[in-house]
Amino acid sequence: MKEVAILLVVALMLNGCGSSSSTSTQPTATGVWSADLSGGIGSASGFSFTTQFTVNGNGSLNITSFQFLTSGTCFPITGGSQTGSMVLTTNTTTNAVTGTFTYTVQSGGNTLTLNGTVTGNVAINTTTFSGGSITGTWAVTGATGCNVSGESFTMTQTS
Repeated sequence: MKEVAILLVVALMLNGCGSSSSTSTQPTATGVWSADLSGGIGSASGFSFTTQFTVNGNGSLNITSFQFLTSGTCFPITGGSQTGSMVLTTNTTTNAVTGTFTYTVQSGGNTLTLNGTVTGNVAINTTTFSGGSITGTWAVTGATGCNVSGESFTMTQTS
């Protein structure tokens, strides 16, 4: 009987080994984000913008607001179309969130593309994402003077 009890205890201890501490549950990532794009050349430089979006269950973005904070010949302050995705994974042990981010702005024949890595947190026992930060690279393609690639950007969740 003693051996059975010991085997049961060992089996219960081993059951926890090898289990994963991350889940693919999509945290609720909403809010206003501020972006600062470093580098570039001439008209294809100095970009910054704010955007507001909600991440849908499939990772696509429902973008409700977008505005460049800088104007230039490549992009007007407003207008154009935006699309994107944010696919997140939560570490259930630490509540840390990581993921991938893509965002595209098209206007006047020019396309701005951002690709990055997301970090942040979720509150305990919720799926509410906060403290979001994105770092990555950006590129512009299109008209003469509006072509650049491999530059860096940061985005911060401001609310």
